[in-house]
Order: sequence, then structure tokens, then C-alpha cells
Amino acid sequence: MAAGVRAGERFRSWSDIQANAARAAEGLSVLGVGEDDSMALMLRNDFATFEVNMAAGQLGAYAVPLNWHFTPEEAGYILRDCAAKVLVAHSDLLAQIAPGVPEGVKVLVVPTPEEIAAAFNVPADRRVAPAGAIPWDDFVAASPPRTAPPKASRGSMIYTSGTTGRPKGVRRRPSTPEQQAAAGQEAAIFWGLRPDPAIVVLMNGPMYHSAPAAYGMASARLGLNMVLQPRFEAEDMLRLIDRHRVSHMHIVPTMFVRLLRLPDATQQRYDLSSLRFVSHGAAPCAPAVKRQMIEWWGPVINEYYGATETGVVVWHGSEEALRKPGTVGRVVPGGTLRIVDEQGRDVKQGEVGEIYVRGPHLAEFTYNNDDAKRREVALGDLVTVGDVGYLDADGFLFLCDRKRDMIISGGVNIYPAEIESMLIQMPGVRDCAVFGIPDEEFGEQICAYVELMSGVAIESIDVRAYLGEHLARYKVPKVVEFASALPREDSGKIFKRKLRAPYWEKTGRSI
Repeated sequence: MAAGVRAGERFRSWSDIQANAARAAEGLSVLGVGEDDSMALMLRNDFATFEVNMAAGQLGAYAVPLNWHFTPEEAGYILRDCAAKVLVAHSDLLAQIAPGVPEGVKVLVVPTPEEIAAAFNVPADRRVAPAGAIPWDDFVAASPPRTAPPKASRGSMIYTSGTTGRPKGVRRRPSTPEQQAAAGQEAAIFWGLRPDPAIVVLMNGPMYHSAPAAYGMASARLGLNMVLQPRFEAEDMLRLIDRHRVSHMHIVPTMFVRLLRLPDATQQRYDLSSLRFVSHGAAPCAPAVKRQMIEWWGPVINEYYGATETGVVVWHGSEEALRKPGTVGRVVPGGTLRIVDEQGRDVKQGEVGEIYVRGPHLAEFTYNNDDAKRREVALGDLVTVGDVGYLDADGFLFLCDRKRDMIISGGVNIYPAEIESMLIQMPGVRDCAVFGIPDEEFGEQICAYVELMSGVAIESIDVRAYLGEHLARYKVPKVVEFASALPREDSGKIFKRKLRAPYWEKTGRSI
């Protein structure tokens, strides 16, 4: 059987996806999309997600993915900022943002497929293209294949998180052939992706995020067999691994936690022996969680550290994770890392400072329409995304937190990630978020939001007592709130800003 993508009970070969991308590229060029232009996509992981990205690459245009959760205002801002000429969207997501689509943006609609509609509870009337809209498949079928030589690929222009204001588009120069070759080598080393008909990739991370997008498109370029899980659900993921003999995945630590919460009988029900290379990043992983996952799945788990702006800069495998609990690894060949103080001076080994890095091979970038912001994050030819951490004597990097998330209470630096890493291990806790809230005396105090497992009864005093057994007293939250469900993205990442904002809005101070 030809290699391709399986989504629910549907299948499309890579040869068909590539043929559709060639037709789409020609049709999009007729709509005015050309070199250095932008075209947006608001698509869940589907066949069309790959076709749109490939078509944009052939034209030398930027593919700009929109977060599935965006409101009309949020989507409209990015569509205007990137000057999108075309928007391709699943029908239910288009309905969600339609009032924010700027006039003049041409819209193509992908009907929401059955497995996605079921996973997201999409009503029947939102699964089909609205009257008068142009369906993506019809648009593709009506266009002849593009025969012009492909332009130099720009890849995706990912808009980074808006935690510190409006999102910023990471706009890269075209990749050189040498950079593209190096990227292929890195995908083999750090993600285990190489031409191999035995590799089966499971994708469930949303491709509006940079890491899943890069992982998914690297797999596509290699023509690897791929299975799409429309939405992460722990047991369903185990079922898919067993059924399709999945060998490679890119997931996030929150998924590890969900998997470990499954009953022992459920964990043992599925054959996971096909797993060969599991990659994770994007968020801190508690050492105890990592150890339990390696004990369960074996030494197949690999972690990296990087950012949309930098690509992979730090990496390590399972053996190092067990030997250096809590590390995110060592600098990869060709990468550069410095840890500096507020004056930009290198700190001593073991001291905490802001992390500045440069990836080995990615093309230079700027922030779309904001060169000044690009200069703000630079230290020579290195950049920071605001993380703080330290290096041990062997050169292993340990993250403390995001600088912007660090709590300063009475002049003491407190790192929420450390508290979250301990709290997530408390029996009965399903997930948690820790952040700073205003305090008249100390400037900030610690607040923890806790999501409990079904049927569990825990009170604030229990949470504080548990943390008090494992952490210094000043790290124990004064405020503990409980939520039936924490606001989160489909990657599992918690929208911490939504929890934190109401406390600060009352004071008139920024967060």
C-alpha cells in the first residue's frame, strides 16, 4: 500500500496530496498569491493542512497558521498583520472567526470531516461549506497542475504567543539548499525521522504550533506513513499506537501526565512495543513523570529545547534524562548558548540567568512588521525567548521558568514551574497552574489553580500541606483555587494568562 495519511477511516496517499498541492499552487497563483506573500490557514490536522503548506512552499509564499481557538478579533489581527491574500479554513472554524476576516481576503473552505466533527462536537450545520463559499477540493480539482519551477521555500510564519502583548510573526528569509539539507539531518538525529517505510508517525499536536508544524512537515517531506488523531485522548492514543504499530511521535509533557493517570489495566491493555522514538518539548517535564514514562515505554523518549525563533538548540535522550533528572539536555553541534545576568554578563556555572541561544542552521528571522522587537531580544547574534535557567558542571541545561512568569515576592525569585512540577505529583491532582498575583506588602504572592481528578475531594489546606512537605515555605501558594477544567489549548498547554489576568486588571498593573 502506498504511503500516506490516515485520518479516522479516511486515507490519502502522499502522491495524491502532492498532486493536489501542485494544482492548489496554480490556483492560488491565479488568486494573486506569489513570492513573499502570505496565505493563512485555520485548519485542524487534515489532508488539506499538508496540501496548503506544500502549495505555499511551491509559490515561495508564507503559510500562516491560525490558532483554532481564536476569536474574530484575534484572527483578524493576524490576517491584517501578515496581509493574507487567501484564507483556507475548516467550515466550523470559519464560522467561528468570520466577522473578523478582513475585506478582500479570498476564502476557501474545507468541510469539517467526520472524525474531527465527532472529536470537537461540531454541529451538523457547521460541518459543510456555507452557501456561496468555494470548497477547497473543488478549487483544487478545477486548477491545472503547476509546472513552473518551485520558488525558494519560506516555510510557515508562526505567530508566537501573545502573553506579552499582540502575537509576533516569525518571518524567515528563504532557506538555502545547504540549510534544507542540514534540517533533514537534524530531523533524523533529534526526531528520529528518516526515509524508512517501517516508520509510522502519530500526529495529534496542533500544527498551528511551531514544533508540531515542523515535525508534521518534516514527516511529509520524507513521505512517512502518518496517523492523525483529531484530538488528544489518552486511551485513544494507546489504541492508535497498537492498531497502526506507531513508531514515532511528537507529544508534550501534559500528555505524559494524562497517560500515567490511566488505570494499570488500561495501560497494559495495548501493545506499545512498536514505539521507537518519542520526542517532546514545548514545556517543562517533571523528573518523576519522565522517569515513570521511561519505565513504562522504555528508553525511546527524547527531549529538546528550542523555540519558534531558534529551532532545536538543546537535546538529550532517555539515558541522560535518568542520569540528570530535570535537564533539558546539552547544546547540539553547531548551536550556541549563553546564560547572562541583567547586564548581559555571563553568569557562573550553576547560577541562574536569562538564556540566549542560536540554532545551528535556521535562516535568519525578524518579527513581521516589527524589526524593533527583533532587536530587543538580541544579544549579538543570539536571541532570547525569555527563559531563565542554569548550566551544571557537565554542560547540561536546567530550565527554571519563563522570565515573564517568574514571581518576585519580597525580593525573592520564585519559579512557578518548580511548584507545578511538584504539585502535579500530588495524588488526586489532574493538572495545575501556578502564577503570581498582586500583594500590597510583598509585590506578588503565589496563586495555584488546581484541576482535580473525577471523584476526588481535596481542599486548599491539603494542597498547602503537601507542598510544604516538599518545598521551602516561601514557595507554598497562599491562594489555592479549584477549577473543574483549566482553560487550555489542544496541545494541553494551559492558558495561564486567562487565569492570571483578572487579579491584575483590578490593580491597573500589567502582567
